[in-house]
Amino acid sequence: MSESAVPEIAEISVEVDVVATICLNRPAKHNALTPEMLMQLEQILIDVDTDRTTRVVVVTAAGDRSFCAGADIKRFKVLKPLDMWAQWTRLGHRVFDRLAGLRQPTIAAVSGNAYGGGFELALACDLRIVADDATLGLTEVNIGALPGWGGTGRLRDLVGTGRAKELIFTGEPLTAERALAWGVANQLTPRADVISAAHALANKIVNRAPIAVQMAKQAINSGDAYAAVEQVSSAATAFTEDAAEGFASFTEKRDPHYRGI
Repeated sequence: MSESAVPEIAEISVEVDVVATICLNRPAKHNALTPEMLMQLEQILIDVDTDRTTRVVVVTAAGDRSFCAGADIKRFKVLKPLDMWAQWTRLGHRVFDRLAGLRQPTIAAVSGNAYGGGFELALACDLRIVADDATLGLTEVNIGALPGWGGTGRLRDLVGTGRAKELIFTGEPLTAERALAWGVANQLTPRADVISAAHALANKIVNRAPIAVQMAKQAINSGDAYAAVEQVSSAATAFTEDAAEGFASFTEKRDPHYRGI
């Protein structure tokens, strides 16, 4: 199957609204990712990115055992080296980069364990709500591999070089409590409350001026170029209708009604 082909079976579902919810839907296999699922996810992300009505994206998974067990080992262990690059690692990088680069804020609702590529999927989101009994880890060294979908860099940027090396070199997972202490998790909740907590956070963001939020995300993600991005974004957002509404609502002591224009 070519990378451009998208299978008919929807192992990833999406509900599009002001908060779009993307759900991995392969619970019998612990939501392990296949190339077909990655292609489904890529098309969903393309569509969401161009939808002006969507202000926040929540990424979650079916079932209560696993958020995502990572890559489907049965699918990649039969690949030849060049196919592994062309059909697996390259594809995964492209899709996860697209997720990380969405203009909308993204929230991973991790209600079960997340290992390998599943943890990398959560790391590609801006924020993470995690079940208080979940574990998360880049465990690839346990099978003679290493993170292949951006986990080395994203984990390093999130927790620092020393901690990233400890987790990747040992292959040992993080407990939820340690994930919170290290800044991997933004919030811990009981497993049954993860989805509702993620949507509660999403709704807080929805009520803020969407263009300002999206440009703030770009500034934060721009690394050392943040100062230049901040200056341009601040100047641009000051002349949006949302900014005018924000100033007016503050002066008139009422709730703002942002339109995203």
